[in-house]
Amino acid sequence: MRRMLALLVVLSLGSGWGRTLSAAEAPAKRPNILFILVDDQSPFDLRLYNPRSTLRTPNIDRLAARGVVVDGAYHMGSFSGAVCMPSRHMIMSGRTVWHLPPAPFGAKTSPSHLELQTIPAVFNRAGYATMRTCKQGNSYEAANRQFTVRHDETKREGTVDGGSAWHADRVLDYLRDRQAAKDERPFLIDFGFSHPHDTRDGTPELLARYGAVNHTDENAPPPLHPHQPSLPVNYLPRHPFNTTDSEVRDEIAVSGVWRRRDEASVRNEIGRQYACSENIDIQIGRVLERLQEMGELDNTYIVYTADHGMSIGRHGLMGKQNLYEHTWRVPFVVAGPGIPAGRRVQGNVYLLDVLATLCDFAGIEPPETNEGLSMRPALEGRQPTIRDVLYGAYSGGAKPGIRSLKHGDWKLIEYEAADRGVRETQLFQLESNPEELLPQHREAETVRLVGSSPEPQQTNLAGDPQHAAKLEEMRGLLLAEMRRLNDPYRFSNQPGDDLPPVPGPPMRRAAGKAR
Repeated sequence: MRRMLALLVVLSLGSGWGRTLSAAEAPAKRPNILFILVDDQSPFDLRLYNPRSTLRTPNIDRLAARGVVVDGAYHMGSFSGAVCMPSRHMIMSGRTVWHLPPAPFGAKTSPSHLELQTIPAVFNRAGYATMRTCKQGNSYEAANRQFTVRHDETKREGTVDGGSAWHADRVLDYLRDRQAAKDERPFLIDFGFSHPHDTRDGTPELLARYGAVNHTDENAPPPLHPHQPSLPVNYLPRHPFNTTDSEVRDEIAVSGVWRRRDEASVRNEIGRQYACSENIDIQIGRVLERLQEMGELDNTYIVYTADHGMSIGRHGLMGKQNLYEHTWRVPFVVAGPGIPAGRRVQGNVYLLDVLATLCDFAGIEPPETNEGLSMRPALEGRQPTIRDVLYGAYSGGAKPGIRSLKHGDWKLIEYEAADRGVRETQLFQLESNPEELLPQHREAETVRLVGSSPEPQQTNLAGDPQHAAKLEEMRGLLLAEMRRLNDPYRFSNQPGDDLPPVPGPPMRRAAGKAR
């Protein structure tokens, strides 16, 4: 009888590219999955990662208390100024950054019909009910179409019923309809938001809490207010050099800031960011409460993360086109059946590991096209990290652009844009300099301004002869990762590896709107 039941389960779920657990192996009730993705949020916005933050997120905090906070979660990078686009491709497909369909040479490095091997397609074949709501655009449209129920729209209104509330309402409607239809299938819900990406129009109540206004005058700064968040510890009035794409839209045309980096503009914009982020927390709370009422919460894996981080004044930058920790890292919180409560792990995971991890939770074999690793061993405390070395790339402007390499507490960032005269190297020891402070922070006296320690003992160590051996070691590791991951570009101090010549400077892009 058991063998016959197992056969019926396999037949009903379909064979596809993955193996589903048999009835003998599977739990009595398969788990649900709620994957929450916000748009543009640094982990350091959250108190979970930054005790100085004044952002209130009680629901995310409770989620963290029920589960695990990952300290070392990263997106792998971007070949586009729209960093969210490759990031969301990586989440959906489990592919590394240079193996995505839109990547340079992606036609050669990405399999055909990859959308049929992405999260929604895999879970559809495994018998899950799949639903999605998120922003429209700058994503993986072919994969998004695989969700059985889909409500995508870019909603950034600063109103009670619009903005983030609109996305939560779509999830609540889906749960209501599911209950009315007596749908007993496990669900996978992709619960995405359009905020806190700019334009960061918060609701009046939440803007007031953070002393912020929806500023619209490019020629004058907004007023300072005592309730505004403080400047970040690593704030600078300008970045000390061209980051290889300093004229990208996010650095010059964000409504409310534009090119301004004065204290009032930055603090007001962080206040707007916090107002939008607290609203997201409120909407998450509404959905979690409904799952509790339905008796589904304890059987649901919940993942909270962002597509990438964000600068907003840190290092004198505003956007996401850099590889400092505030932008390369992402918040990552997981709770659910069997996940230990109240723990932190280093992890060393990428967003592209999401597919393998969700499959692991559900007892599904990930598709053969997947290149990610399941985070479950780290989440459950069986090992501290998933990998030893982390690689990051940005080449949305000049080529090769920016690369980063993290190994232990050491981090290397290389910048090169020959047509713009840029060749810079940064080497940080993150244990002693977690904010990646530069000599310019001491020159600008911003460390004193925000009340941190008077002077960092270490800043950029790339030029220090005492660390020359470490610099060469990190450069060797970076080259090895660039080769392993099929990075199509090389820096002038690296072997050419018979790659095609670096293309000329891209055409100047208009400072238009971003999704």
